[in-house]
Amino acid sequence: MKHSRVTIRYAKALLQLAIEQNILEQSYTDMVLLDSVFKENKDFSLLLKSPIVKTDQKLSIFKQIFESKIGEVSMAFINIITTKKRESLLALIASSFISLYKEHNKIETASVITATPLDEVLRAEVINFIKKHGNDNVELTEKIDENIIGGAIIRMGDKQLDASVSKAISELRQSFNSNLYLQDV
Repeated sequence: MKHSRVTIRYAKALLQLAIEQNILEQSYTDMVLLDSVFKENKDFSLLLKSPIVKTDQKLSIFKQIFESKIGEVSMAFINIITTKKRESLLALIASSFISLYKEHNKIETASVITATPLDEVLRAEVINFIKKHGNDNVELTEKIDENIIGGAIIRMGDKQLDASVSKAISELRQSFNSNLYLQDV
């Protein structure tokens, strides 16, 4: 996801404040909650982008929804962003904060796509493989895609290991399509 300079600056400011006040974990859980709310409720995002709804009404909505669920600093941060009329950027700010938090704590985010769910032994093997090729802290997300037929696709940042059966079939199909017949001269 592309983050603008503004969202990264706000996220960095919140990260620095959270580190200074020793509430980094609390701020991270707050931003994860905020991020999930934005991803699950498109209407909420549209409400924040609407110029018809006044700033004080938006602040009131934030207060009613989040005041008992998030920390004081995060709530004050949301108030500042909303007062400055940047509330439409909150989803991207939360996402940027999560990325910066993972970078700060050296957490590698990896995803595994398989045709069937992973069992515990295979999950441990995948995590060990990722640790050998990346950081020691691994956050693994699992996705199931029956279209890959078998095997797995592992993504770590900008790297991808495709050991799926569908890729092998595709490569085999391409090799059959190429003309291997050489005519005698």
